Amino acid sequence: MAAKKKAAAKKTAPKKAPAKKAAAKKAPAKKAAAKKPAAKRKPNPAFMKPMTPTAELAAVIGPKPRPRSEVAKSLWDYIKKHKLQDAKNRRNINADEALKKVFGGKKTVSMFEMTALVSKHLK
Repeated sequence: MAAKKKAAAKKTAPKKAPAKKAAAKKAPAKKAAAKKPAAKRKPNPAFMKPMTPTAELAAVIGPKPRPRSEVAKSLWDYIKKHKLQDAKNRRNINADEALKKVFGGKKTVSMFEMTALVSKHLK
């Protein structure tokens, strides 16, 4: 009986090998199906609309109207130029006197909270 069990075990091993080969054949087919021509994204016109900053925000980024993306870029340029990003927690911004007016008097603001506070200063 022991010999029959060994023979049965040998028969099951070859069955597993073809299954692996079949799985390998399926993978390239999925890759071919996944490739599609990527359509170019169009920017939302609402985000590209020039917004006028308030006097408090204009003291930091300048008075001319610009899109939200440019406002955020200018704000980050100001933060990096004056080294206002927190050294330990880089997500926080330590406000100077000009930014305290924009941030509603808060001394420290997270970068995620910053956009909400800045949007109040755009018309």
